[in-house]
Amino acid sequence: MKFYINRMLLLVCFTGSLFFVVGCEQEGPAERAGERVDESMENTGERIEQAGENIQDSAD
Repeated sequence: MKFYINRMLLLVCFTGSLFFVVGCEQEGPAERAGERVDESMENTGERIEQAGENIQDSAD
């Protein structure tokens, strides 16, 4: 019985680590879309900041 439990524990650990490694290597479409959203938000923030600086410069 103890041998069976050890085998099952080993199998579960191996399978879990396999899923972890495969999941980390492959980038899915949702992750790519999220990265694009992050980039566009960054660009938008930079443009808003630049516009604010331009307004401030023209007010001086």
